[in-house]
Amino acid sequence: MKLNELRDNPGARGPRKRLGRGMGSGLGKTSGKGHKGAKARAGGGKPAYFEGGQMPLYRRLPKRGFNNIFRADYVVVNLDSLQKAVDAGRIDTAQPVDAAALVAAGLVGNPRDGIRLLGRGSLQAALTIEVVGASASAVEAVEKAGGKVNVIGGPVAASE
Repeated sequence: MKLNELRDNPGARGPRKRLGRGMGSGLGKTSGKGHKGAKARAGGGKPAYFEGGQMPLYRRLPKRGFNNIFRADYVVVNLDSLQKAVDAGRIDTAQPVDAAALVAAGLVGNPRDGIRLLGRGSLQAALTIEVVGASASAVEAVEKAGGKVNVIGGPVAASE
């Protein structure tokens, strides 16, 4: 089977109904919608969440939680993905690895509020890494490989 040979099963798609095309078609005048009222209008009828006047579900349940609009949104980079990029030649070990280098290597799409280095996997290359945050295990693994982690200032908190 090839992608260009894919077809619907016979009868799966019928011809569209042509509404309002004269009385002889059987779907003229009111176009199968009956007479007047909200349901005959465009966009008419009750909303899907309406429960006939009963207290709707979204109002019966308690509100819970909130979204903190000031929360910093960090991008996570692990040691194993860094090592793969070094092995593939996408990261130069002589240059410091910062957000721009990680974007160029394809490890990060949008650095958002900063990059946080985590310690999953192992690192053999000696890298100088500049990130907003790093876990203790990641810093230990980078220093063990002969590299260095510089934690630079992240986004300014709302209270400052």
